[in-house]
Parts: sequence; structure tokens; C-alpha cells
Amino acid sequence: MRTRLNMKIVKFIKNSLIDFPGRIATVVFTNGCNWNCWYCQNKSILSNQKDETDEFFEYLKSRKGWIDGVVICGGEPTIHNDLADFCKQVKALGFDIKLDTNGTNPELIRELIQSKLVDYIAMDVKAPPHKLGSIVCCSNALNKVAETIELLINSEIDYEFRTTVTPDLTLNDIMVISDMIRGARRYYLQQYHKPKNTEIEPEPLPIEVLQDMCVAANRIVPTELR
Repeated sequence: MRTRLNMKIVKFIKNSLIDFPGRIATVVFTNGCNWNCWYCQNKSILSNQKDETDEFFEYLKSRKGWIDGVVICGGEPTIHNDLADFCKQVKALGFDIKLDTNGTNPELIRELIQSKLVDYIAMDVKAPPHKLGSIVCCSNALNKVAETIELLINSEIDYEFRTTVTPDLTLNDIMVISDMIRGARRYYLQQYHKPKNTEIEPEPLPIEVLQDMCVAANRIVPTELR
């Protein structure tokens, strides 16, 4: 009998070939987030109270041998105290787990790593310290973010850092972030896309600008444009 969780799966994508490196995965979205990034593509699900957890587990059981792993994203999954219990239930079915996180709960992330409940972690480094508050639209958590960066770099788990290059980030900002994660295995820059159905005006930076950022960051940490 599966233990009932407080954490809700408000949406899941049955099959993905791109979200979990080297694996075919199901992607689940948890509700709620401790940040409020102005460009977030998932705002509609943050306060969603729909619960597809039972449907997700039924689907997962039916796809043994076809699906390799589960990607947990949100929102921010680490705001949920029973995330580890959810991971245990997924692991019990024989699936690998990738966690997408903003890095603001290093204590829980450390627990997940030490308990071998996750196999891959992707951490979003939203901005350099002096711009973090304006981009995530709330008080920052620099100490927690820095702690998670250090934790991942010094761990044996497979991981990546990534930054969505919004129009308010500059080459110098990317260089500051690169220095923050110096020693990391990999760093990805990804293009910002205007949120759907909003009046937000900023247009994405030209791809050539992102390419220049990638070349510059690669001098500090292995960097690719995604």
C-alpha cells in the first residue's frame, strides 16, 4: 500500500527524451514555489490544487521496462517536506530520479543525495547575487544557494548548473555566475522565452549574444548553449 503524501503532482508528461540525460523519462510537476520569477513558464500550476499523484503512479507501474526515470520539477519540489518519501516510492518501483531545483534547500538536497534517492540534480542559478532579488521577485537566499552549489560540486552525484538568459542578464553577470560555480562539471545557458498569455514585453537576447556568453563562460567552467 502506497503511503499518502501531502505533496501533490499537479501535472505530468508521460514521455520525454530530453529532460533526463541518457534516459527516457516521465516528468512530474509539483505545486508551489518559494520564488516568483517574473518569466516563469509554469505560473499556472504554482497554486494549482489538482492532484494527479494516483494517476502518475498507476502510469509508472504500467511503463516498467519502457520508462527509465522520473524528473521531479515544479514549482520548487524541495519546499515539500515529504519529497524524500515520494522519491522512496518512485525508487521502490525501480526508476531513476532527476531533481530540478533552485537550490534553496541544501539540507533536504543533502539528505536525498546521502540516502541515494536521486541520481541526477539540475540546479538553476537564476542570477548573480546583486540581481537575484529582482529576478526571483522576493527576498534572496544567497547563503542557501551558495551552500547547494558547494554541495553539488563536492558530491559524487551527477549534476548540472543552468541559467535561463533573461534580457536583464549581461555578459558580466554570466561571468560572475561562472565564477560562483567554478569547478563544476557542466554549465548550460538556455534561451529565455516570453511567458505565454502575458503582457510582459522583453524580447529574448539575440542568439549571437548567448553564443558569446557561452564562449566567455567556457573559459571558467565547461559551458554549452542548450
